[in-house]
Amino acid sequence: MVVRDLEQYSAWRHGVISALKQYQAWIASAELADAATEQRLARTLARLSDDKLSVAFVAEFSRGKSELINAIFFADYGQRILPSAAGRTTMCPTELLHDPAWPPCIRLLPIETRADNLSTSDYRDQASAWTMLPLDLDTPESMHDVFRQVCLTRHVSVEEAKRYGLYDENDPDMAATLDDDGLVEISLWRHAIINFPHPLLKQGLVILDTPGLNAIGTEPELTLNLIPHAHAVLFILAADTGVTKSDIEVWRQHIGGGAGRLVVLNKIDSMWDELRSDDEVNGAISRQQEHAAHMLSLEPRQVFPVSAQKALVAKITNDAKLLEKSRLGELERALFDELIPAKKDIVRKQLAQDLHTLSQAQQALIGARMRGIVEQLHELKSLRGKNQSVIAHMVKRVEAEKKEFDSSLFKLQATRAVFTRLSTELYTNMGMDILRDHVHVVRNAMASTRFTLGMREAVKAFFAGIRQDLHASEHKIDEIRDMMDVMYRKFSAEHGLSLAPPMAFTLDKYRDEIADIEDIYDKQFGTMTLLTTSRVVLIERFFDSIASSVKRCFKAANADAEAWLKVIMAPLEAQIRQHKEQLKHRQASIQRIHDATDDLEQKIEAFEQSQAELEQQKARLTELSGSISIAINAEFVEMEAAA
Repeated sequence: MVVRDLEQYSAWRHGVISALKQYQAWIASAELADAATEQRLARTLARLSDDKLSVAFVAEFSRGKSELINAIFFADYGQRILPSAAGRTTMCPTELLHDPAWPPCIRLLPIETRADNLSTSDYRDQASAWTMLPLDLDTPESMHDVFRQVCLTRHVSVEEAKRYGLYDENDPDMAATLDDDGLVEISLWRHAIINFPHPLLKQGLVILDTPGLNAIGTEPELTLNLIPHAHAVLFILAADTGVTKSDIEVWRQHIGGGAGRLVVLNKIDSMWDELRSDDEVNGAISRQQEHAAHMLSLEPRQVFPVSAQKALVAKITNDAKLLEKSRLGELERALFDELIPAKKDIVRKQLAQDLHTLSQAQQALIGARMRGIVEQLHELKSLRGKNQSVIAHMVKRVEAEKKEFDSSLFKLQATRAVFTRLSTELYTNMGMDILRDHVHVVRNAMASTRFTLGMREAVKAFFAGIRQDLHASEHKIDEIRDMMDVMYRKFSAEHGLSLAPPMAFTLDKYRDEIADIEDIYDKQFGTMTLLTTSRVVLIERFFDSIASSVKRCFKAANADAEAWLKVIMAPLEAQIRQHKEQLKHRQASIQRIHDATDDLEQKIEAFEQSQAELEQQKARLTELSGSISIAINAEFVEMEAAA
């Protein structure tokens, strides 16, 4: 069922991509694609091609995360693929995905990179920073051995652990982690990416296996990027231990309820008892299920009791009875019944919006061409039987119209100068330079203060400055859009151009992201953390997580703003070029008729042919837009019909 659902989702995406590419090729051949349209199509296609479905598994250590992943996704290999054993196994965050640009391998980021003020994301495109080990797909045993890299640890001095932010001398529990030689056990690796051509991963599934909950605080990438952006999060508890205090804290701070958030009560096989009836065992499991739901403020139906280990055994041995007893099927149905439709709905809404904008722009361009043809036909037909003086008058009228249009173009150059100035001011307000200044100020302020209140005030001022910059940037964006709106309406009114309002752009998304990052800061750097954590560790954690995430947000906002500025004038410029060409053709056509009146009927016939071709183009454009719309909604219709 899992494979089928993902294959259907993948087939749906490819159907939409195919329809979009057909549309893209046709409007290019019909010369209907301006820069704005080309960019929007390219970004839509890239987003669809790179579309992923991410599922994160989160729990305290020894709750059975890796075993659950093996049971749901990798039982077909006839053995465990991810290491799974009693105690701690997965020591670093591990992503399983498929990227055809890489061979089957595991890429490992050394723990030493934590000494730098860079997040895991900052290293993703630095191939030299990672250790790559190949995978032999023909021998599952050797793959299993390679995957054991995520379990490896080493012992380091307290000083070295401090340098990586993995030891806080102010934490009273830390002393208990030292061995007899006074050394600290840490993971050998900071992050692992397994590139694996599994059928599900090839369909776009990304699996995140997290280490024990204690790592969530030390590797902020998990709390700031990977877990919040996962489409589904499975929070795993153990039936034999129930809900612990640390479970409740992580659920409230990092996961919480909402779409795609499921709770798994694993290891129910520990409650199976041959000396009790099935009803008694099921009653005990139900009580644990209800208790877990109560502790996490959920409905009991939102907690799924399973036995991952027995489910894996059942799938490998084809034991249908044991598989049913493990209850894994209920969890799988809930996961994919919720995950895929929710993801599909998000993508579908975005695609429908993109299609509406694209279709509007192309229909407007064809409409402008048709009006130009109709006007010229009207002029030419009105020349039938007219003398040379009337034709000469029409030549002068077109010349006057052309001069008026050229005058408007001259005014447009002045608008361009204002546009350039406002664009520069926009980059000044939200550019990476101003962010670098904010980071420098907050670093100095945090380092110089000796009190908790001072650190809080420094960070508060940091976020206030960021919000102020985004507000000023939004104001500049509004100025640019209003100026272009006036120019669009002016050209439409004065020269009969058919122009939709300029492409909208907003920083709302990035303001929300900054607000989310600030919320995470408030949770991770609460009063107790500030009081019990050394200043050096706090500063390292802040810049490794919060500042790095703000930097990523600003980079994305700058990229989007740059793309918008490049294309906001594109529809206007495209119609200006077209109108200029039409005026030129009209002038030349009437002049030729003035010189040789016998050419008139041929011209009329040619323009009527052009008019017919434009009608065909309009019909074809409607047909291709309809094909995209059908592709977007195809599977939903099919599913509704099946229901």
